[in-house]
Amino acid sequence: MSTQELFLAAARRCLSAGRKSLSVPQSLDLAAQVSAVDLGLKPSLLYDSNGAGADQVQLYLSSLQSSQLVSKSLLTLDLNGNSLIVNTLAVGSNVEQLLRDNNVAVIDVCHTLEKPTFADSLRGEIRSVTRDVLLLLRELEQPKEAEKPHCVGEKSAEWNLCTVFGLLLGFPVTYWFDQTESFENCLSMTPLIVTTASATWQADSASHTFCLYSFSFPAALLEALQSNLERWRLRLQERFKQQTVLKDLTFCQSTVTLPSVCL
Repeated sequence: MSTQELFLAAARRCLSAGRKSLSVPQSLDLAAQVSAVDLGLKPSLLYDSNGAGADQVQLYLSSLQSSQLVSKSLLTLDLNGNSLIVNTLAVGSNVEQLLRDNNVAVIDVCHTLEKPTFADSLRGEIRSVTRDVLLLLRELEQPKEAEKPHCVGEKSAEWNLCTVFGLLLGFPVTYWFDQTESFENCLSMTPLIVTTASATWQADSASHTFCLYSFSFPAALLEALQSNLERWRLRLQERFKQQTVLKDLTFCQSTVTLPSVCL
């Protein structure tokens, strides 16, 4: 079987939700994303292709590892019912750098605000959460072939998962809101700039173009975020040059305004 066929077979065998399996394009997108995580081009992947649970995602990952399609540096993290495929080496290094260099911008989007603003007054709280995440990641750094997903304990109940996902997924900007008050936000009808990075996954003689990164931020904060965005772009370009599996890295920005935004 070709590399693509092995990835497709693993997805079909392991990731069905009820009677629904992933389509071929969905399976190829997932294969490309997992390959990017394995290469360290992105530290982790939030699995949201269908309703498959963390045990199924781990079964899929174990199948790929058994076929030597990806390394044993990858594992499945079950974070409050959310499944992430994590490169333990890349994500730990990335979060540690963010904590040290303050290279991620956190935007407060609490529903009580008139408009989004930088969460500078929450820097201590956010650094505390980042340290907690880093401690968790250090526990996972030893490469091994796991049989079950790693479930995060009660500590994560205090975390704002929107912020934590931004950290784990390697975004240069992430959102925060006071979840003890409300899960609503102030992004309704706020112009948002959506930044995407796309690439082409080359497997065997076939290729598949997919979205490598996608994140948003308020357009009004673009000027203040330029340095963060530029550092993120340059680091990704540098890592991209060090591998040959993915090709044709491109960046794109578009502006959207939505009546409601779910984070």
